[in-house]
Amino acid sequence: MSTISKIDPIDQSHSFSALRMAAGSVLILWFFTVLILGSRGSFLLPPGSLPIPILLAIAIPIGLFFIAFRVSNLFREWVLSADLRLITGVQAWRFGGFAFLVLYALNLLPGYFAWPAGLGDMAIGATAPFMVASLIRNPGSVSSRRFKVWNVLGILDLVTAVTLGGLGPFLFPGVTVTAASQMARLPLSLIPTFFVPIFILLHLTALFQRERGI
Repeated sequence: MSTISKIDPIDQSHSFSALRMAAGSVLILWFFTVLILGSRGSFLLPPGSLPIPILLAIAIPIGLFFIAFRVSNLFREWVLSADLRLITGVQAWRFGGFAFLVLYALNLLPGYFAWPAGLGDMAIGATAPFMVASLIRNPGSVSSRRFKVWNVLGILDLVTAVTLGGLGPFLFPGVTVTAASQMARLPLSLIPTFFVPIFILLHLTALFQRERGI
């Protein structure tokens, strides 16, 4: 039995409140850190280079999340008690991926990145309200195969976009406008360095809750 379950409910509630405040502070610090780095051109690299700074900005918060989830019972229980309807509903913002298609039409993003990333995000964003409605009607639907597949596809969409963005210059050498160069500039740089990790962490939280519920 988890140690956290032996903690007084009032103490646990206070601990969760402190964690929420800490998480909010970390998000704010994280946002302004990548914003400042983006304004200084820290994510820009010579043409043909792998976008290592952007990949690190994605990998570091996800890695820290896994470490905290692994070593801290309190953090783990806080993650597993998150409002699943809320963290699922937040994914609806990804319908804004249509902006990638607009930028493609303006010749500001290459098609090899804009189409899969844009359509993938739009698909997840458009279906998020239906997933929330299903959770409201039947909380037990968290254990359904459909909920698992939806979250896995949401992560796969983001991983695919990052992969195409990073490897595009090597896979499509004839393309003059690369996703890596465009996504390394503000304000677009905030998408891979801030929003992509958040969306991945929300999907992971949903999947962790599903595994506990099975």
